Order: sequence, then C-alpha cells, then structure tokens
Amino acid sequence: MPPTLASLVHHTALKLTVRAGADRLDVPVRWAHASELADPVPYMEGGELLLITALKLDAEDPEAMRRYVKRLVGAGVVGLGFAVGVHYEEIPGALVDAARDQHLPLLEVPRRTPFLAISKAVSAGIAAEQYQAVTAGFAAQRELTRQALTEGPDGLLAALASQVDGWAALYDASGAVVATAPEWAGRRAARLTADVERLRERPAPASAVVGGPAGEDRVELHSLGTGRRPRAALAVGTAAALGTAERYAVHSAIALLTLTTERSRSLQAAEQRIGEAVLHMLLAGQPDPARAVAGDLYGGLLDAPFRIVLAEPGTARASGGDPLAGLTEAVESAAARAGEPLLVVPGGARLVVLAADGGAALTACGTYATALEAARAAGERPTADEDTLVVGVSAPVGPVAAAAGHRQAEQALSVARRRGRVCVEHEQLAAGSVLPLLADDAVRAFADGLLRPLYEHDATGRGDLVDSLRAWLSRHGQWDAAAADLGVHRHTLRYRMRRVEEILGRSLDDADVRMELWLALKTAGGTA
Repeated sequence: MPPTLASLVHHTALKLTVRAGADRLDVPVRWAHASELADPVPYMEGGELLLITALKLDAEDPEAMRRYVKRLVGAGVVGLGFAVGVHYEEIPGALVDAARDQHLPLLEVPRRTPFLAISKAVSAGIAAEQYQAVTAGFAAQRELTRQALTEGPDGLLAALASQVDGWAALYDASGAVVATAPEWAGRRAARLTADVERLRERPAPASAVVGGPAGEDRVELHSLGTGRRPRAALAVGTAAALGTAERYAVHSAIALLTLTTERSRSLQAAEQRIGEAVLHMLLAGQPDPARAVAGDLYGGLLDAPFRIVLAEPGTARASGGDPLAGLTEAVESAAARAGEPLLVVPGGARLVVLAADGGAALTACGTYATALEAARAAGERPTADEDTLVVGVSAPVGPVAAAAGHRQAEQALSVARRRGRVCVEHEQLAAGSVLPLLADDAVRAFADGLLRPLYEHDATGRGDLVDSLRAWLSRHGQWDAAAADLGVHRHTLRYRMRRVEEILGRSLDDADVRMELWLALKTAGGTA
C-alpha cells in the first residue's frame, strides 16, 4: 500500500509530532508538496501532504486560518506539515484549532528535519508500493498463465477471482455466461447480459464499468478478441476500485483469454475443414469413412439420429448484414452450454448444420426462427445481424440416410422460401396439404389457361360445365352421385362431360388429365 501519514509519523528519522487529526493518520499520501502560497489550492490534485513555514500566512488569525484549512480540505489535501523554528517557534493556536475543527491532520516538523527529507520518505514509500505492485503483478501473471495452460478458462477465472478478492465471469459470443468463479457469482453475472451485449456492439478492445444497485459490487466489463466484433467478454466484480496489482492481474487475464479466443478460432477453422469433409462423405453415401475422419471430434453425433438444417439469406437484406451469423451463434452457444456435439459447415451463401435430434441446438434454431417470424409479423425491420433468413430442417436421419435427409432439408427450404416463412420442417410438408405448395404465379397461370375455355363457355349461359366437372371429379366419376349433387339427370351430366372433353380436347378417361383438372380447380379457388 502507499505511504500514509502514520508511516511518516513512525519514521524515526523525521521526528514528526501530531498536533491535530490523530484519528485520520491512516490515509494514503500520494505526494509531499511544499508551498508558501497563501492559496496553493489551484496547484493541488488531492492526496498531498502540504508542507509550509507560514511565510505568507497570518497564522495567528483564527478566521484566516479557518478559511485556509477549509480550502485545503476541500481540495483533497490529506495532511499539513508545519515547520517550527523558522517563522514561528511553535504552531500558532489559531491554525491548530482550525485543523482540529476540520479534522485535518496537522504535523509539527522540527527545524532539523528538512522538507526534502519528508519528500524523499514519501517518494521512497511510493516507489516501494509500485515495486511491490509490479512484483505482485508478475506473480499473478505467472499464476494466471499456469492456470490457463493446465486448467483452461475455468482455472484462469478462479485464479483471477482470488487475485482481485472478488469474482470473475466469462461470456461467449452470444453474451451468455459460460463460466464463473466462484460458482455463487453465476447469478450476478447473468444479470449483466444486457450490458455485455451493448459492449459487444463496440469495436474491440472495449471496456465499461457497471455500477450495481446499492450494496452491490463494482463490475468491470472487458471485450475479448481482435476482430471487428468481439467474440467473448470478461466481467470482474470487486468491492472497490482495482489497485495497481489487481489491474495487472486483470490485464493479464484479458491477454490470456484473447489468445485463447484467437487460438480457438484457428482450431475452429481446422475443425470446419474436417466438418466439410465429413459432410461430403455422408452425402456421397460413405458413412464409415465419415465416422473414421470425424473420430471423437463430434462425439456421438453420427451414432444417434440427427437432423440436417439448411439456411440461406432471404430476399430482403439489411445493408451490410450477415443473416447467417446470428443463427450460427445461437446454435453453437446452445450446443456449448448443453455439452452436445454439433457439426456446422458454413458455405458462403448457405449454412449446413448437423444437430442431435431433440437437442439444445435444434431448440435454439427453432427459437431463433420464431423470434424472426414474430418480428416479421410485427412489421419490424431486420437488423444487421438478424437479417431475413430462410431455414429448412430435415426429419431425423442417420449417417446412412444423410443424403436423403439433405434432400428433405432442401425441399423444406424451398417451401419456406415459396411460402415466405423463416423455417419449415420436413414433417410439416407430409402432415399438411399439397395445395399450398402449388400456390405460386406459374401454377395459377397454368390453371387459368387450362380452365379458361370452360369459363368462357359458361359465361355465355349455355351450361355449368365448371361446376359439373368439379362435382364429377369430387365423386370420382360416379355419375348418379355427382348428378344428385348437381340436381340434374345423369344423362345431362354425361352430355356436359362430353362437352368438356370436346372443348378441352382431352379425354377424361386419362387419369393424368383428371388429376390436372382437379388440381387446376383447387388452385383456381374462388375464380373457378
């Protein structure tokens, strides 16, 4: 710690005597400054021991001394040293009374003690403090490095919390808490996720101080990473502002965690190349070589049912945005927190994900898509990282059926884009109707073109060929049932169906023709 007034009083060579403020001697002294100015306050920074001989002071005037001492206290001066035997043989009572009233420590400096000796003592104490802080900082750096190498981020956070006598937390790229030390700090760290998210919007390196509610600790937030957008963040909570040694420890932790983050990015790039190879072999129908290449990298992902997720940017784009980045962060963070394997293969304009069926990553994918759907329904514009997105999800498959799963995801992706949806699962296609899949301009144009001759015939008032055709097809060609639905004789219905064949130039005995006409009628909807 820095030198204090008490340490100067106990310095045997200085022979200082306390005349006032004996209860305030434990305050740190940041510097010793001699000044004979009647008003030295403009030249004070706070924390000084002011040394005077009262050359230009009326030290025997109680009112003048009261104003003088009050200004010193207001400027942050921590003590007043008065040299006796120079202009005054003893400290005037007016100054002693003023110092006592303002609780300002007043030290009597004997004539044989030069101010320079006091300044040297203060300087030596400050130098000793700085040396101790640097030494402690190097020791902390060694310990943090050892923990980072042997125990990873968890060990590093535990060592950091011990060094600063507080707590520490690590956040991932999505702003979620991934580790805390001690464990009880998890709840406090979780309350800072909004602050961490705001910090991540600033280019690295960035930091912020968060003042908690009354009675809570002071928290420093630091971004980690060297890219445009930080990939992680560190929070450090303490009861008071950090000292020099603690600051060394925090800066060492930031450097080590940043190195870990950058190293992880290199490893992720290598893992990505392996993932691309594994995916290529799975889609090529080579599950055994894929397992061999994957090894233990993806855990049991290839030994249990998984789903294939395909994602692409939508049509409406926010300028400068990366619509796949938000989804990637969401699924990777969820998988990391749940400790489940995940295979992510970004491919430029497309993202491919293999995720465990029913796992946290798939849940995060659905949650992310639901949030985008809700924002779209509310008419909100997409942000740079939550750009419009289209996602297709396969049914559960295994390595042998990976190619089929990929086709299912492709189909679901296509349907999502046609329907204007963010996410469609393949099971939803089989569970629903085929008609919504045909609801585009090309199909409607085909239906209108096919049925137009019948519409034109009916418009002349010469019959109800369209309604008769619909009734006959709905009854699977049963004449009596269809005629009853129309309220006509079956011979009349037979005549109308011959007219349909003549007008269209197609035979209703052909199953393909009947199918096309039925789909055209369903697609035309209210116009049919």
